[in-house]
Amino acid sequence: MHSALDYVAPNVFTKIKPFNREIMRVPTIYLETTIFNFPFADDAPHHQADTLRLFAEIKAGKFRPFTSEYVTRELEAATDPRREDRLRLIKEYDVEVIPTSDEAKSLAAAYIEAGIIPPAYGTDGFHIAAATVKGLDFIVSLNFRHIVKRKTIEEAELINFREGYKKIGIYSPAEVIDYDENI
Repeated sequence: MHSALDYVAPNVFTKIKPFNREIMRVPTIYLETTIFNFPFADDAPHHQADTLRLFAEIKAGKFRPFTSEYVTRELEAATDPRREDRLRLIKEYDVEVIPTSDEAKSLAAAYIEAGIIPPAYGTDGFHIAAATVKGLDFIVSLNFRHIVKRKTIEEAELINFREGYKKIGIYSPAEVIDYDENI
């Protein structure tokens, strides 16, 4: 009696090379404003831990981080004592800042017109649009009211497809960090 393995060329399994991260493309991620707040949020330890882990993985080269002028404006407008600490994260982690563009403004307006993002929270639409127009892989946010929610994810994907943009993932830090590896 023969098994299926008897018909496989000899040494086929010894020729498989181990996974090499260096040949993989590093995912590009958009860090929405909340991601800069939670490293200092002692009142939300689980979100704080996940966000700190995300920054550790960025430092280790697992992600290429981006944010936008919309985020820097929101952070600069803060008046609390942690304002400078949040802004410092952008430089410390080499986060590339995406400039404002008419294309992103137009796409954000489409989200608002479609009722995905409420007009009073239009900046949340700008976050999604800036990352989409830049062609990033995904957005990381802890804004569960307007960004990391099923309706927003599904309807933004439809508008992005209609407008000719690629799909962009929208996740919380817990969904993108690697709990199993030591950084």
